[in-house]
Amino acid sequence: MLQVLGSGGPIADDARASTAYIVWVDGESRLMVDVGGGAFLRFGEAGARFEELDHIAVSHFHTDHVADLVTLLKTGFFSGRQAPLGISGPSGRDPFPGLGAFLESSLGAGGSYAYLGGYLDGSGGLAKLEPVELDAGSRDSTLVRGGGEDDIEITAMGVPHGIVPTVSYRVRIGDRTIVFSSDQNGSAEKFVDFARDADVLVMHLVVPEDTDRLGRALHATPSRIGEIAAAAAPGRLVLSHFMARSLRNLEENVQLVREDYRGEVDVAKDLVCIDVGG
Repeated sequence: MLQVLGSGGPIADDARASTAYIVWVDGESRLMVDVGGGAFLRFGEAGARFEELDHIAVSHFHTDHVADLVTLLKTGFFSGRQAPLGISGPSGRDPFPGLGAFLESSLGAGGSYAYLGGYLDGSGGLAKLEPVELDAGSRDSTLVRGGGEDDIEITAMGVPHGIVPTVSYRVRIGDRTIVFSSDQNGSAEKFVDFARDADVLVMHLVVPEDTDRLGRALHATPSRIGEIAAAAAPGRLVLSHFMARSLRNLEENVQLVREDYRGEVDVAKDLVCIDVGG
């Protein structure tokens, strides 16, 4: 099951938490994708447990996708967890850090939260993070985590999001697949193959159709989302990461998506659960 923890963006104007998702497997909160502002609160409201997480997948280092990561790690201090925890994120490009630099500047010696430095080396009774830094410039699929037949397999691919190094994720649990597009402008043709035939495709409806040039450099328009979904042919499409500008004419924007994609469309809200099938 997929649960949307945060369906909003970076502006506190719509009572939504910023981007965050949980993938539940057999009643356990096994995977978290993005940890934007407000995700810490939603994590608790959903009944998720830090000790159940296998992996945290970060798409990029905009605050609305990662601001609550250290807060989540702090709650993990009280969980008693000692097993290592996988974490992945993109490589860096000025002014954005890569995953390694982000963790070091946050948790390392002299970092803002150095008192949680045990997450880097497993000391102090904290779970050691096992980071995987991904090449955000690559349009090839990269294995992040491989599991057995009944375990979680995660692959990643870089996607274009203006100047921001960003990765999308494909998650397989058994014979079911969820793809998280992350923030992207929809210009990477290889993403269609990356997302093809997913049971659930999550895409971010951030801008309206008449957005300006900067908006188009950062985010796919509703019509482009529809084109991508139609070509990738997922079982259902989940629209998320809303802002006031995309909510203002939400019905019209969703209709533009539906002009090309004729499958099931879900409009996300915080804490909503979506059946992946099986």
